[in-house]
Amino acid sequence: MNAQSTPNILMVRPTAFRMNEETAGNNYYQKVLGNVSPEDVVDQALEEFDNMVDMLRSEGVNVIVFEDDPETDTPDSLFPNNWVSFHADGRVGLYPMLAENRRVERREDILFDLEHVHGFKISEVVDFTEFENHSVFLEGTGSIVLDRIHSKAYAALSPRTDRNAFEQFCDAFGMEGICFESLQSVENRREQIYHTNVMMCIGSGWATVCLDSCDHSEDREILENSLKENDLEIITLSEDQISHFAGNMLEVSSSLDDTPRIVMSKAAYEALDEIQIEKISKFGKIISIPLDIIEACGGGSARCMMAEVHLPKNKA
Repeated sequence: MNAQSTPNILMVRPTAFRMNEETAGNNYYQKVLGNVSPEDVVDQALEEFDNMVDMLRSEGVNVIVFEDDPETDTPDSLFPNNWVSFHADGRVGLYPMLAENRRVERREDILFDLEHVHGFKISEVVDFTEFENHSVFLEGTGSIVLDRIHSKAYAALSPRTDRNAFEQFCDAFGMEGICFESLQSVENRREQIYHTNVMMCIGSGWATVCLDSCDHSEDREILENSLKENDLEIITLSEDQISHFAGNMLEVSSSLDDTPRIVMSKAAYEALDEIQIEKISKFGKIISIPLDIIEACGGGSARCMMAEVHLPKNKA
């Protein structure tokens, strides 16, 4: 097992899933589904969620599922990676989120259960949520793509990813920060991509990235050179491919063998060409999961649904 493959996955099973009206303003991946009732959206999202958990577990992935709090209105609770990150030194990061109705997703009971039910060791909680009082945001490993092997953090600036907050994260966790702007076409204009993890992913020895989304040549150069510096095989994605969530993947560990699993949605997989699939497959077994309703209404995909738990286990 290496430092980049995630040994444990935390997922939150939703109860109030829908298209979040508070996030739709700058998440251009969200779509209105006029022909599906709200009840059907919830039911279909739960089917997709449960199927994803079953598929991951059948591949030997340790998935820890928490139920959403039914007392709260949390349409995006199934994307826990935006409010929390877990690190191999026992530290936990808590993050400031732009949408007010997403802030109630942060749950102390989840941290408590990870320690006292699941046997993980939490040495410190590093809390960045004070930034919300200054309308400054940094949405966890949505905003930050981590290269844990090389102690690097990548961030595409957006309304949800602030440069100063990112620099504070890098200082706190001893990471080298690589900051840039990533854009997408929305009608006839260019808009910042809302989260870094929809345009790039870093695994063990490889990276998928949409360099074409960096309109400024200096940003593109900084990003590409940083990846090359660590001898990562760069698999470039097109803007059309990342619009189908091809950048939104995660490398995870399996208890069945030493081969990493590379998790993505079915739509992401179908957007890739044969050469890209062949290159990615050199580094792990691809697991592609149908997530059509979650992607359309939530504007997030497979990687967004998984918070990587790299915490050490208590010896006892």
